[in-house]
Amino acid sequence: MKQWLRGLIRSFLGAVTFYSTIKLPGEWELEFQRIARWAPLVGLLLGGLLGLFDWGLSLVGVPVLTRSTLIVALWVALTGGLHLDGAMDSADGLAVLDPQRRLEVMKDSLVGAFGAMVAVVVLLLKTAALSDLQSYRWLSLMIATGWSRWGQVVAIALYPALKSTGGGAFHKQAIRPTQDILLGLVCLCGFSALQLFLPHITFSTVLFVAVTCCGLAGLTGFWFYRQLGGHTGDTYGAVVEWTEALILCLLTRFYGH
Repeated sequence: MKQWLRGLIRSFLGAVTFYSTIKLPGEWELEFQRIARWAPLVGLLLGGLLGLFDWGLSLVGVPVLTRSTLIVALWVALTGGLHLDGAMDSADGLAVLDPQRRLEVMKDSLVGAFGAMVAVVVLLLKTAALSDLQSYRWLSLMIATGWSRWGQVVAIALYPALKSTGGGAFHKQAIRPTQDILLGLVCLCGFSALQLFLPHITFSTVLFVAVTCCGLAGLTGFWFYRQLGGHTGDTYGAVVEWTEALILCLLTRFYGH
């Protein structure tokens, strides 16, 4: 039992270092097998850190728009641009009309015009949506970062990997579809239930937000699958970025006043 628990902790810490730039002590043992299952929990952690940063800025009177811009900048820094880079590469690949050349273009480290445009659109959507969120900003950040990474787990579990090597294949080979999808879903539903203890948040709001975020996370991965016939490490990142942006836009309807 103790060995099993130690293995889970090493795996979770491995996921933290893989999916973020958070530095852990060098002597800590890390395990990188099956880290994708922890992605939603890592997302909640990142959202919580962003929420704390936002709270600190609000204490010293930083205006909302400036706070939102700084949060998005820190957001990119905490992930090392991992997912944003995937979104840009995916956009460049999808811009190619010849399906046979798409993967080749996505492997190119140079960013094309479509990739640059997608980066600008995603970052602007996040900044604008955060600026419109007047209440429970920390909650919105955790919802977006948690559910978007659950969408990544769903994409890994349900759709084929387009390459036999690379990040996509690494995650695909280790995934346990039912178990890993349910793990993230249970964690996120539990987090949603905790929202009922917050003032001015009703059960209907919590239920609608959870169901809609679940749908957005699943449909984003499905859309990329339909366009490409499968997924790569880049499209997993694109799923995260687009789902985060869409969820924040959705939440302006509930926490924008």
